[in-house]
Amino acid sequence: MISDADEVRVPLVEERVQVEKVEVETDRVRVRTVVDEHFETIEQVLQTGRLDVRNIPLDQEVAEAPAPRQDGDTLIVSIVEERLVKRLFLVEEVHITQSSHAEAVSVPVSLRRMRAVVEQDAADSLPTGRE
Repeated sequence: MISDADEVRVPLVEERVQVEKVEVETDRVRVRTVVDEHFETIEQVLQTGRLDVRNIPLDQEVAEAPAPRQDGDTLIVSIVEERLVKRLFLVEEVHITQSSHAEAVSVPVSLRRMRAVVEQDAADSLPTGRE
């Protein structure tokens, strides 16, 4: 058996760490914006229209005014007048023809794009944090 005199006591030790943070400015940057401009050519087909108007003289007696009518691409509008004999006369017809024309065009346009530029400030103007 072990007696009290033979008993050895071993102290237990525990280390603990406490961390403290100190904020130190180590670097600085400057951000600025720059606008870059470049040119591109836009190509597009433009559709243009045109009306051709022709007056066709007529001198025909009619019972009533003819309604406007379509003949292919041509709209025909009849012009009538009353005369002293109280009869209608078809004086003329107006022929209106619509046509169109397509034309390819190129237009240069300016396009701008903004970008950020990050620049590092000079290191000698900063505090070291060690004083």
